[in-house]
Amino acid sequence: MNATPLFVSIAMVLLITAVPLSAGGGDPKLDLTLTSRSVDSSGGVTAVRKSVAWDAKKTAAIVCDMWDKHWCKGATSRVGEMTPRMNALLAAARDKGVLIIHAPSACMGFYKDHAARKRAQSAPKAGDAPKFLSRWASKLDTEKNAAWPVDQSDGGCDCQPRCKSRRAWKSQVAGIEISDADAITDSGVETWNLLAARGIDNVLVMGVHTNMCVIGRPFGLRNLKRAGKNVVLVRDLTDTMYNSRKSPNVSHFRGTELVVEYIEQYVCPTVVSTDILGGAAQAFAKDRRPHVVFLLGEREYKTGATLPAFAEAHLAAKGLRCTFIHAAAHSGKGRNEFPGFDAVKTADLLFVSVRRRALKRAQLDMIRAHLKAGKPLVGIRTASHAFDTRGKGPKGHADWADFDPTVLGGNYKGHHGGGGPATKVTLAAGAGDHAILAGVKAFAGSGSLYKVRPLAKTATPLLTGTIPNADAEPVAWTNARGKSRIFYTSLGHVEDFKDASFVRLLTNAVSWALDRPAPK
Repeated sequence: MNATPLFVSIAMVLLITAVPLSAGGGDPKLDLTLTSRSVDSSGGVTAVRKSVAWDAKKTAAIVCDMWDKHWCKGATSRVGEMTPRMNALLAAARDKGVLIIHAPSACMGFYKDHAARKRAQSAPKAGDAPKFLSRWASKLDTEKNAAWPVDQSDGGCDCQPRCKSRRAWKSQVAGIEISDADAITDSGVETWNLLAARGIDNVLVMGVHTNMCVIGRPFGLRNLKRAGKNVVLVRDLTDTMYNSRKSPNVSHFRGTELVVEYIEQYVCPTVVSTDILGGAAQAFAKDRRPHVVFLLGEREYKTGATLPAFAEAHLAAKGLRCTFIHAAAHSGKGRNEFPGFDAVKTADLLFVSVRRRALKRAQLDMIRAHLKAGKPLVGIRTASHAFDTRGKGPKGHADWADFDPTVLGGNYKGHHGGGGPATKVTLAAGAGDHAILAGVKAFAGSGSLYKVRPLAKTATPLLTGTIPNADAEPVAWTNARGKSRIFYTSLGHVEDFKDASFVRLLTNAVSWALDRPAPK
């Protein structure tokens, strides 16, 4: 690399000094929930969530290859869809003091006179820059023997007819603001210099394409991880180059999800834009898969882990889009906060697994609006007392104490003691031909038996649970509530998810609620 002329160096030092990195008007912390994946003792893959508070001024956000135009028309369109929310996230991050690095590869000439480009060029050279930052990244050791999830050998265009590959870009998409306080570079070494000069260890990466540039560029996920940075992918602000007619022959959007899941397991964690912006996560207009939104807020039965694993294996694989709204915490202020709750507005099915949490009134109204529109709802285990804090919710929040009788059709009055014999689960009288029971055989439930009798007159029992020396109780039923299809089961202990009949029950229930045929 040629030495920078002295007068340019002095001018750029003055420029960097004159332009503050941010207004610094916001909270200097970034409260994020990192999602990664680990293999459990049974060989299954489990999503692991971890809350972190990053110092914003020790954090950078890298925008990868959000070009003004791509040779693939579909890719260009999806960049356009992501642009407004990405720009909003960058503005919020910039206001907190995050360094924004724009990385539209092969477009540096377009920005040769921009202050942000000169900022990157003039950053002090770090003496510890790893040599691998000057080239495309190879796989990490953690990826050894890992199977890449999609076939992108044809370039990944999902359009029909296929677009002709060519150099189509000249700059970053115009809708993403570039401040003079930002940096512009497509160099891994320059990126490292910028991070080193500010003592930055935390990096948010967003942009395109997940399975190519985002993971593989010199400044991408693999190299930053290899270099020891706390790097995360913003998983709703990215897109793949994947053709749905190639293996594994799933929708383009499911292909992106599979790549994201690979990254979570083998490369680095992910976060969602809702952690910073609130509202609903970014979704693409052409992703027309039925949308199942899971509302998760209980720790006793670990459904925050079991339901996402169930959904990915049995719902997403069958063409459903699944969104998971987790409570921010299980204790303290965060137990009644659900970041990303606005996803309920676009839910085709709402799946509730919550225990004694109070929601904001506007959030309760979203659920009521969902039901008023005749949309379906599925509840599991503690959903019978999901929104009943017995008046202990914080200010600005409210209970829905009669959610069980008025929506689910139940009558929860507590449960028999735990630690006793397993619950024997059998078909309820006259329910054997119901679509939800297709392929469901008698089995043993692992959790304590809930006391729920009598059910509402609008409810139809499907399964009955019995334990010694106690009356039988319904453990699964449907309820008629206006035009909404409602299903509830008091089962859902962590061990139940290991039972094929229970898994089939839940899978069938989701299909029935969405008025789809039960899977074969």
